[in-house]
Order: sequence, then C-alpha cells, then structure tokens
Amino acid sequence: MKFGAMIAPRIDDWKLLQEAERLGYDHGWVPDSQMIWSDCYAVLALAAANTSRIRLGTGVAVAGTRSAPVTAAAIATIARLAPGRVFLGIGTGHTAMRTMGFDPVRAREFRDYLRVVRALLRGDEVDYRLGERTRAIRFLHREQGFLELGHQIPMWVAANGPHALGAAGAFGDGRVSAGLEPAQHFAMSMELVRAGAARVGRTLPENYHTAALTFSCVLRPGETLESERVVDSCGSMAVASLHFWWELAAERGGDDGFVPEAARDDWERYRAFVAGLGIPPERLHLRLHEGHCTWLVPEERRFVTPAVIRASGGLVGTPEEILAMLRAHESTGLREVTLLPPMATARELFAEFAHQIIERY
Repeated sequence: MKFGAMIAPRIDDWKLLQEAERLGYDHGWVPDSQMIWSDCYAVLALAAANTSRIRLGTGVAVAGTRSAPVTAAAIATIARLAPGRVFLGIGTGHTAMRTMGFDPVRAREFRDYLRVVRALLRGDEVDYRLGERTRAIRFLHREQGFLELGHQIPMWVAANGPHALGAAGAFGDGRVSAGLEPAQHFAMSMELVRAGAARVGRTLPENYHTAALTFSCVLRPGETLESERVVDSCGSMAVASLHFWWELAAERGGDDGFVPEAARDDWERYRAFVAGLGIPPERLHLRLHEGHCTWLVPEERRFVTPAVIRASGGLVGTPEEILAMLRAHESTGLREVTLLPPMATARELFAEFAHQIIERY
C-alpha cells in the first residue's frame, strides 16, 4: 500500500509537501480548483524544487478548465524540476466546474481529452480539435529543455461513474476513486475499467495504479465519532459529501436514491437547510461549496454526524481498526490511499497518521 498526502493548495503551504516527504508519504497530491484554491502548478513547482524523493502530481487536474495541450505542457514542465517523480491525476471537474455553476465535462469530451494528453506526454504527434478545426500537434523545441518527456509521466484518471471508468481503462495508467469503496463496489468499478480497456484492444498492465481519495482521523483513547477533535478533523470532507449528494440529486431531477440509508435523516436535514437559505438556483453554487474540502463552515457543523462520517468513507478509528481497514482494502486490489485533511490541522493530522499508521503498516 502506498500513502498519499493531499493538501488544500494555498501557495504559502507548499512546505506541507516537503513535510510529507520527511514523514514517509509516497505521493504528494495538489488539487486543481481555480475558484477556491491557489493554482496547482505553482504549488507543485515550489514543492518539486524543494523535495527529492516524494512523487508529486495533480489531484486532480480538470479537463474543463484547461485545454489538453495546456495540461500536458504544465505537468511536463513540473517534470523538468522533478524528472521521474511526477504524475498527472486528471478528472472531469466535480469541484472546479460546480463552483462556477457548471456541470463536469461530458464523457465524449473527456475521452478525447485523455487521448490527446496521453499522446503528447508520450512525445507523439496527435490530432487535436479546437472549435470547428482539427490539426496535428506535437511539442516543438523538445531539445531545448522546456519540458521533460524522457521519463514516463503516468496519467491516473479520476473515475467513479461508468463512463469515466471506461475512459480510465482505455487511456489511463491508473484510476483514482472519490472515497474508499466497499470491496464489492471496488470490484465492479475495476470490471468497468477492464471493459473500457478491452474496447480499445488494451489489457491493463500489472502495475495499473489504483488510488482512493479519502480522509482519516486516528482516534485517541476515550474519543468517539462525536468528539470535538474528531468532528474538526473529519468535518470538511464529510460535509463535502453532502455537497456532492446535493449536486448529484439536482442533476438527476431530485432523485436521491444513491444516498446511504444510514445517513438519510442527516441528508434530509441538510436538504432542508439548503432550501432554507433562500438563494436563487443560479447563485447557489456561490454558497454551496463554501469551505469545500478545506474547512468546516460553522453552520454546517451540525451535519457532521457519525452516520455522515461513516457514509463519507473515511479511515476513522483506533490505530488497530484503521490498520485492519487498510489491509482489507489492499486485499481487494487498492494500491494507495490519499488523505486530504482540513487546512488548519493538516500538519498535525499528517504526522499522526504517519506515526500511528504508516510506520506500523
């Protein structure tokens, strides 16, 4: 099992990735969401220039906000600073697009985006469509050292829905899931990944990567899921699940059958809370994602219940319980867990997980 440290990328906090390297984390992830955080590539550049071992990459870059050639050039530029230890996580943009009030990139566009990025990162020439015209493109001036393509830059595709899972199989070197999936769900997801690979005549390699973006809180003696510190540690990610459920239900015309039954009462209270804000639908995105995966908005603290924490798929428990969870997930084929703690206590939570879990795993 590999362990990843993801940060809320405030440009001043790049040293958190330097600290994650010292603590023994394998990967440092920097998410791409232009309306709520600093630019991911600026943060990655600082981290790449000031680390030596940890692998660094986007967690995840967004297809809807940058063109495919721009994304490929950006990550290949970071690779110039850290050759051989850079990866590209890429997704359709749940947060980056929805914080602007738009939907994530659709399946057909996403597949074509991945096709272009994959070819460019291999140093190939590829057909690229912009507007109504298609032209052949490739990186020029490669011998001048503007980019680093001499070491493979793996592309890990964020995918939970069936179309994205198929695309991850067709074009990706790995798959990133939002949250830890139960064993049966993980197996079904990987079947869809393999089916996507088969449709393009591809067999997944043995080293095909699988990572899960999640959160963790190592319980101290006497703590429960209702303890103040636990709520503080889990709240920003747990409430982000409610944000996602609200967006998904709205996209499905109000159908919320996907919400876990154990969290149904909390979900209904959250829906009533959002409705009570009285914000016009075309402006709701400006409030809905406040604090998203970064801090816990005080008015939303009441929704961080044990049921919502559990439904959000975090690694929360005693050290022994978390170690058992990790071994169970590894047995299904999961190769990495990546933690995104709240910004205010990230250093503390990364250190506690490293000492209590990574050092013992």
